[in-house]
Amino acid sequence: MSTDLKQDWPAPKVRRPIVIFGAGSIVRDAHLPAWAAGGYEVAGICDPDADKARALAGAHGVPALSADEAVAVEGAVFDLATPPAAHAGVLRGLPHGAPVLIQKPMGPDLDGASEIMRVCQERELLAAVNFQLRFAPMAVALKDAIDRGLLGQVTDIEMHGVLATPWGLWKFLEGLPRIEIAMHSIHYLDLIRHLVGDPKGVHAKTIGHPSHEVAQTRTAAILDYGEDLRCVLSVNHDWDFGRPHQACEMRVAGTKGAAYMKLGVNLDYPRGEPDVLEVNTGGGWQAVPLAGSWFTESFTGRMHNLQRAAGGEEALIAPVADGWRTMALVEACYASSAAPMTPIPEAP
Repeated sequence: MSTDLKQDWPAPKVRRPIVIFGAGSIVRDAHLPAWAAGGYEVAGICDPDADKARALAGAHGVPALSADEAVAVEGAVFDLATPPAAHAGVLRGLPHGAPVLIQKPMGPDLDGASEIMRVCQERELLAAVNFQLRFAPMAVALKDAIDRGLLGQVTDIEMHGVLATPWGLWKFLEGLPRIEIAMHSIHYLDLIRHLVGDPKGVHAKTIGHPSHEVAQTRTAAILDYGEDLRCVLSVNHDWDFGRPHQACEMRVAGTKGAAYMKLGVNLDYPRGEPDVLEVNTGGGWQAVPLAGSWFTESFTGRMHNLQRAAGGEEALIAPVADGWRTMALVEACYASSAAPMTPIPEAP
């Protein structure tokens, strides 16, 4: 059973060149390695900081492009690795009907996500949000196991993270009012939606830490899926006490079996540890041999799907309309966190 679960994503028949907007660490650590692994040509890198673009592009043997040069690349797929507030402006300048991958989150908040969706609709862009965890080999296999009924009816999902995250790698985060859920746990929320659909609502609390000024780095959330499915997230990025008591893992249980998934990259980002998927359908725990990891095979799979959709080979997974639903869940988490908790009754 463990060896026949789906894990990878088929490549397109024709690979289109990729133009990247943005020259930050996510491009260096994930996008460029993933596009190279997928056999894609990077036609250029564009960034408002021209020196930064030239340095990264030169290190990878690709051109640094101006904005006008970037949008003029014929037949390109556009990769927006830009800060959330910059997405809409870049999208407005893309060729009508172009394929585009938008880095999560889909704008700084739900209003921003709505603006991005309007721009994509007006310009008829074939636009997907880069919720690439869905395409990680372990997540593809987990989704396949659930869809095939190997776990039965899903009754429990628990996401647990105690991490030491190097927030300083992402300079654009400085001063932003929304960090942990919008930038990190959004991946888990999106994957949960992918596995079991939309919850009815959410209870959440997200907070910072007295040792630094990052807006939020610790989150607890309960997703309401009714009386049969318990779904909880507990994520703490301030566990700076080293291994072995750090963790980044998801447990999924059903009426017939269970699965355990370790998201290794977060345990020593960006180097990471190997991902792990184990499944128990009644005969004991079986390790699923994985064909890759969240970083970087999931990015390659995400691009394969977008390029196949651009070529009419398959439907686009996680288009902007679906990305908006994940952003709506994120917005609900922040609204819940800002609302008063249920008070404890006073003694009579």
